[in-house]
Formats: sequence, C-alpha cells, structure tokens
Amino acid sequence: MPTDPPAPVPADPWSAELLADRYRLGAKIGSGGMADVYEGVDTRLRRPVAVKVFRPGPGADPRIEDSLSTEALLLARLHDPGLVTVYDVGQHDERPYLVMQLVDGPTLRGLLADGPLPERRVAGLGAALAQALAHVHQAGIVHRDVKPSNVLLDPAGAPHLADFGIARLVDTTRHTSPDVLTGTAAYLAPEQVEGKPIGPAADVYALGLVLLECLKGEPEYEGAFLEAAIARVHRPPVVPAGLSADLASLIRAMTDQDPGARPDAARCATVLDALDVDVTLGTHAALETQAATGYGAAPGTLAAP
Repeated sequence: MPTDPPAPVPADPWSAELLADRYRLGAKIGSGGMADVYEGVDTRLRRPVAVKVFRPGPGADPRIEDSLSTEALLLARLHDPGLVTVYDVGQHDERPYLVMQLVDGPTLRGLLADGPLPERRVAGLGAALAQALAHVHQAGIVHRDVKPSNVLLDPAGAPHLADFGIARLVDTTRHTSPDVLTGTAAYLAPEQVEGKPIGPAADVYALGLVLLECLKGEPEYEGAFLEAAIARVHRPPVVPAGLSADLASLIRAMTDQDPGARPDAARCATVLDALDVDVTLGTHAALETQAATGYGAAPGTLAAP
C-alpha cells in the first residue's frame, strides 16, 4: 500500500537570508542560549565568515545598533593569533548580529570528548590562549565566559578564543539586573559567584579551570548551575598529583580565591610558553604520542603564539 512521503522539514528561515545586502548565510553550525551561529559568505569580499545572530530579548534598547557598533569597532581592532577576529556588526529584523572569522575546526570541548591531553599540549594551548587574553585585557576588555566551547581549533590545532566581549555586547541591549549571575557556572570565578566587581583576573581564573580540565578530562566543578557555581567558594580546585611542579604551581595561582593573588594573563603566557614538561608517566606519555599522531599539531608546537 503506497504511503505519502514524509513532509519536508521546514528550512531554517535565517539560512536563506542576505544580511545587510552582503552576508549570505548557509548552514547553522552552532547554537547557544543567546544566539545561533551560521556559516556564511561575505559576498562583497568573497570570503567565508561565521555570523552569530542573537535571539531577541525582553527590554531591547532602541539604541542597540549604536552600542553594538561602538563595542564591535573596538573588538575588530584587536589582532592576535589566539583570537577569533570580529569583522562587522549590525542588526537585522530587530536581532543583532556579529560577523566573525570562520575557524574551520572543532572546539576544545569536542577535543576533550576523547579524553585528557598531555601536559605539553596543555601548556602550548594555554600559552596561546593566555597571550590572547593579555592582548584583550590590555585594551580594557574582559571576556567573562572563557570555556572549552569558546575555544576553536584550526586545522593545524592552534586555538582561537571566540566570543570576546559578547557578554558585554549583549548586556548593552538588555535591561539586566546587576545582581544577575551570568556566564557558564563551571568556569565562574569566585568573585562572579559572590556578585563582586570583576576584571581580567576572572578570565585568568576561568583559563586555569580550562587548563585543569584539559589535564583531568572533566570539569572541576560539575552539577546544577547553583551547585557548580557555589562549590568554588567552599573549596579550591584539586590539582592532580604527578604534574610538573611549574604547571601545578601556576594552575594553583591562577585559581586562587583572591583575584589580587592571581598572575595576570601576560605572566601566565610567559610561564606556559617556557614550560619544559618532562613527561615520564606512562599515561601521559601514551597521550602525548596520541596527540602527535591523532590530534593534529605535535606536542609543544603551539607554545609559541
């Protein structure tokens, strides 16, 4: 007995849009709590781009485009190998969007699904990311959401930190109470959890937790949002035994409860870049071999940003 063919799945309406008479959107390549990310093409410059389109929120400010443009102009002037470059900003159908460099590769979150990374690989990734943070901190910008899913890896294995200033950009478009906790719970700094003013030290703390997760293969603070957020206020992260003394010491310093006791991002980059990790444990040696043959870049090749 013949049956009717299944109804076609409606296409994502945004995938057919031409934003600002310039950006042709293709497939959706990512989605988060605030926005969707599309692969796209800049039809004017004929280059691939990634376009992040924010979902409308309550209390939108009619001056949103001016606010976004001012912030995006600052972000677009930042150039560092460890950053995803912001190209353009605008608003379409009352939804703000950002046009960024398209990094063709997985996220660090995806890489960690295969297990922990060897120390030298972690040191190399950390050096590049810390250098990127130092560059942006010098411009007066705080990321506020450093996490593995915001680290994109290019085909050579080099990391690129995405969404710089996105939280700050979105905050200019919505009436958010100052005591609302924003960010990803697993990587919040204690001062963020406690509602205190935050600065570059919060990014250093988050990067320390990211490096620790790379070494352990799992987040240090897991659970429901509030449970994970509050946990760091009551106990420091557990640095595993067997790490090189320099790396263990740096991670402890980066995740100190006191923001003033943490090294700045530039210092972290210097220490990580100089680390000469003697990997002698069997598990780490096996992982390092795996990194050299299966993860792309050979261990240590990312140490120089």
